[in-house]
Amino acid sequence: MSHQTEIIPVGDLASFIYSLRDQRVILDSDLARIYGVETRALNQALKRNQNRFPEDFTFELTREEILGISQTVISLANLKFSKSVRAFTEHGALMAANLLNSPRAVAMSVYVIRAFVKMREDLAANAAILKRLAEIDKTLMVHDSALRQIFQQLRPLLEPPPAPQKPEIGFHVKAEALPYRVRKELAEA
Repeated sequence: MSHQTEIIPVGDLASFIYSLRDQRVILDSDLARIYGVETRALNQALKRNQNRFPEDFTFELTREEILGISQTVISLANLKFSKSVRAFTEHGALMAANLLNSPRAVAMSVYVIRAFVKMREDLAANAAILKRLAEIDKTLMVHDSALRQIFQQLRPLLEPPPAPQKPEIGFHVKAEALPYRVRKELAEA
């Protein structure tokens, strides 16, 4: 394959996809690099065909969003100097490939869509895992309370019996002692 139609693996394309405004998007500079065109050419094609790109296909980032991305993604540090940055959703990326009509854009559009689909599947798998963990946590809470009740009932049985009273050391008479005065009286009589 020539340099113009070199294919980028789907795993590498997933690193270009970001989450903005609760959507998965790819930035115009990354999309232009993938499609083998200049960012300027991509944005010009977009301006000439604005009717093909509704708000759910592409949108312009605010200055705060640009700064936020440039600070969190090291490879996009130069993005903060850009005046305007566009973000393309899955459908917008496909529409841009149709507009550019270059062999590389057509070839890469399939891989871009596959990267979006793979991310969607990964998110669905994560959601399923989180749901299962929540179910396990709920089950553990039920078992924990049941075990706590059993432990409370067994606790008195687990305590050692009270220690027997130690016998006193020495000689002790079991008979009742007579009062002292009574003995004196008995001795006189």
